[in-house]
Amino acid sequence: MSFNEVLIPDIGDFNEVEIIEILVAVGDRVAQDDPLVTLETDKAAMEIPSPAAGVVAELNIKVGDKVSEGSTLLLLNEDAESVRESKMEVAVTAAAEVPAVATSVVPAAAEPVVSLSSGTIHASPSIRKMARMLDVDLSQVKGTGHKGRLIRQDLEAFVRDVGREAAAVQPKASVGGIPPIPAVDFSKFGPVIEEPLTRIQKISGPHLHRSWLNVPMVTHHDEADITQLEIFRKSLRAEADQKGIRVTALAFIMRSVAQALKEYPRFNASLSATGESLIMKQYYHVGIAVDTPGGLVVPVIRDVDQKSIYELSQEVGEASHKAREGKLMVKDLQGGCMSISSLGGIGGTAFTPLVNAPEVAILGVTRSKMKPVWDGAEFEPRLMLPLDLTYDHRVIDGAEAARFMAYLCDLLSDVRRLLL
Repeated sequence: MSFNEVLIPDIGDFNEVEIIEILVAVGDRVAQDDPLVTLETDKAAMEIPSPAAGVVAELNIKVGDKVSEGSTLLLLNEDAESVRESKMEVAVTAAAEVPAVATSVVPAAAEPVVSLSSGTIHASPSIRKMARMLDVDLSQVKGTGHKGRLIRQDLEAFVRDVGREAAAVQPKASVGGIPPIPAVDFSKFGPVIEEPLTRIQKISGPHLHRSWLNVPMVTHHDEADITQLEIFRKSLRAEADQKGIRVTALAFIMRSVAQALKEYPRFNASLSATGESLIMKQYYHVGIAVDTPGGLVVPVIRDVDQKSIYELSQEVGEASHKAREGKLMVKDLQGGCMSISSLGGIGGTAFTPLVNAPEVAILGVTRSKMKPVWDGAEFEPRLMLPLDLTYDHRVIDGAEAARFMAYLCDLLSDVRRLLL
């Protein structure tokens, strides 16, 4: 019998990352790229895929363990019968060690069972998926189905009960002497539904709050005339279709931002840990905010200054797809020099994006609109793109921000300038 040892792959600069979810059990057959476990860092949660197909023969981890690159997750093999016997042995051993919990051996044809630290929990794949979406620990939920099996109503009741308990507890005092918002039992005023924050929201919330408290932010608003850019972009449609690529204005904005970072290098910097110097970056990686069902994530497109419009369009499309599927790795979210948050596909005329520290600036983009523009002799219809630049005032002053935006608008008004 041959075993395949599955190790934690490269997860960037993180060590001792916590396992928050185990998605397989001993005896489960997995295909290549099927998710095995979920890890959570201070920036994002990510699933570790299986490097090969096989049957889970042995789990070497449990929820709450801390792992790093190279840590052993589990063993895979192709001998299903041997693994089934191994699973029976594990179940019998668990029953002997925990006599208070009734443990039974489930035939291979039955629904999968998730084993957690508090005992054996019977739940179908759909219930497990629902629990993951709601961030519910199944070990805390009492099953009311046949033989204690967890059903949908059990999860819904658990979420409602947790919401009531949370509303009844007075929040702790906030850090820095900021008075906490008092708890309110909204159910006194009418029907309510408690929806837990998604995992991405739980992770990004403290990061955004930290940035808001630490970074003195100012937002500069401007407009770029993208009439000619849009004509040129549409002229690429036939060629792009042949390549299987959808070219959007975002690719042009990214290239223009990279060029502006070269022209104004303080925007491509970060404050040192002491706050007494600037780290001037010699690379040009741009983060793109992506709207996903779980919340906003910002994958980073690397070396934007060295890539064509077609290459950038393809990479943005692939990164957006991975983000919505929850398949981004931690390294995909690291190393950004400046971020772009585009609401153009939704609407709006202006907004104030928050700086994604330790970056020192972020560009907001909203929907373009045809406007009458005075050319000195008459009004002419022009396609105008609203832009919002939020920056760290410790590093960038207002005059430099205005010059940066003027330069960026010039590039977008005539993309031929990118060739100079």
